[in-house]
Amino acid sequence: MNNTAPYALVADDDALIRMDACDILSDAGFRCYEAATAEKALEILKEFGPNIRLLFSDVQMPPGTLTGFDLAWQCARKWPDIGILIASGGMTPGPGDMPPSGTFITKPFSAAVVHDHLRKILPDGEQPEQLEKAVYST
Repeated sequence: MNNTAPYALVADDDALIRMDACDILSDAGFRCYEAATAEKALEILKEFGPNIRLLFSDVQMPPGTLTGFDLAWQCARKWPDIGILIASGGMTPGPGDMPPSGTFITKPFSAAVVHDHLRKILPDGEQPEQLEKAVYST
C-alpha cells in the first residue's frame, strides 16, 4: 500500500468482519482506520475526517448507543465529501434511516459487491487506481 492511498473508516463491532472489510478495501487501494463502535468512529472522523474518503459501517454496534445509521447521518452532515456505505445482515433501512448520499448493502458481502458499490459512490477522480482496475469473474 502506498502512502498516498486514500483512507477509509470501517466501523463494525465484529472484529472478523472489520478485518474482512479492511482487506477488501485494501485490495481496492484504501488504507483503513477501524472502530468497534459508532462513538469511536466519530472520534476518528473528528480527528482525521479531512483525510477520509469512505465510511463503511455496520448498522448495529453494541454496546454503543449510536447505530450505523446515526453515524452515517452525522458523517453526511459534517463531512459531506466522504462516501458512505452501510452494511447489515439483520435489517434494511427504512425511509429516512440513511442520508441520501448513503448506500446500503447486505451481509454477507463479497469484494466484488463492495467494489461495485464503491465505483458508484466515489467520483472517478477519487477512486484509487486499484479499484479502477479491479476485475472479477462471475
